[in-house]
Amino acid sequence: LYETNVFGLLNVTRAVLPQMRERRSGHVINISSLGGVRSAAGFGVYCSTKFAVEGITEALHAELAPLGIHATVIEPGYFRTEFLEGQSLVTSPRELSDYAASAGAVRELAKQISLNQPGDPVRLAQAMLTLVAADNPPLRLPLGTDTLQAIADKHAFVERETAEWRGLAASTDFPA
Repeated sequence: LYETNVFGLLNVTRAVLPQMRERRSGHVINISSLGGVRSAAGFGVYCSTKFAVEGITEALHAELAPLGIHATVIEPGYFRTEFLEGQSLVTSPRELSDYAASAGAVRELAKQISLNQPGDPVRLAQAMLTLVAADNPPLRLPLGTDTLQAIADKHAFVERETAEWRGLAASTDFPA
């Protein structure tokens, strides 16, 4: 998974950047997912690759902007493809009862969502074409209402948790 989602991305980026730097233009577009916004039980390794894509793209955005090169990470939610079907979704044949309520529940949800995803792949492609034509493209482009909701939920969770633990977090600086 890392070979494809992370190291493959890095290899392609390294191959195209010399030409982009020479031209002082270009647009690196990396594909993350809703799983790059938040992780889920049973998807830890997959989501960790997408977190890597997010971090790599954020760094590229900062490094390449002075050269006139854009970098955007696309964060698609669930789109009606065969992503959760056949060989695309590999699950362990061994199910541990300890994880039935967490990873097991997600496994069942994946079966229910499959081929019922809310996102339209044709509209996703059209959105990407709009992105490519933009003069000032964003660092991140979440696509799909499910990703938008996941971002809102995560931000709300982080705000609540940070507020709850702010005192301890702030206590680690040297005294002023």
